[in-house]
Amino acid sequence: MPWATNDDDGVTIYYERDSDDEGASEAVVLIQGLGYGRWMWRWQREALANEFDVIAPDNRGTGRSDVAISGLLRKLPKRVRSPLLTGRFSYTIDEMAADVEAVLDDAGIREAHVVGASMGGMIAQRYALEYTRAKSLTLCCTTHGGPDAVPLPEETRETLLETPGGSERQRLRHRMRPVFDDRFTNRNPHLMDRLIEWQLEQDASEPAREAQLGAASTFDVSDRLGRLRVPTLILHGTDDRIVPVENARLLHERIPDSRLEIVDGGSHMFFLEDADIVNDHLREFLRADERVVQ
Repeated sequence: MPWATNDDDGVTIYYERDSDDEGASEAVVLIQGLGYGRWMWRWQREALANEFDVIAPDNRGTGRSDVAISGLLRKLPKRVRSPLLTGRFSYTIDEMAADVEAVLDDAGIREAHVVGASMGGMIAQRYALEYTRAKSLTLCCTTHGGPDAVPLPEETRETLLETPGGSERQRLRHRMRPVFDDRFTNRNPHLMDRLIEWQLEQDASEPAREAQLGAASTFDVSDRLGRLRVPTLILHGTDDRIVPVENARLLHERIPDSRLEIVDGGSHMFFLEDADIVNDHLREFLRADERVVQ
């Protein structure tokens, strides 16, 4: 089981490596969204492993990676703890980008296609700006942050931050409501049950989720995107209730060598609900010897 250590602060990051082809020369690193475990990329990992060396790390605070929050802070009541972890004591996107660098260095990867969704897309942008291993970027359902970004709708924010009564499974199901399309969840009850089990096993603890939220809330690279010099694929669903689709168009306007693909009717989890469409776009983009701005 591979582990990498971020030398900046000593945080240990767990990652998995998938490849059906031992001679695969191209590496892809998949960075998941706020609070979610490696299960989030299950469909992309299966689709890419027969062609690429796929690296799937746990973000700090998630799965088997270090939480990097003091035990004392974690034990505080939520009403006291949450403002601290979303504020002064939050993680930072810079730290999580450094975690990705530690993973790729540990894996012996000299260059990689970097794929990120939601908060993972923020980490991917920062990584490409700060480090030299990114060969390309794929940004799913994400934003460049800052005052020009289209914010999370207030109604959705309230749903995500609510902690209604009931079991942990019931709370997770409540939080998933704005993330998925209602028709998809109604048609796939058994899959939704499986996702909840995977969340219970792999997702971030509540304190770590708060610390990740603090990192995402202060992220802003809006004035730096013109410096990106790697081909970039931007994917977004039109019905995203977490990160409105207008953010994809803003990214496309500011990233020089970028291609925008909009998935009609896609939710925030469109890469799971519309996995075939997303995987086709991904494979086409990653296979291309020459990429042209569209």
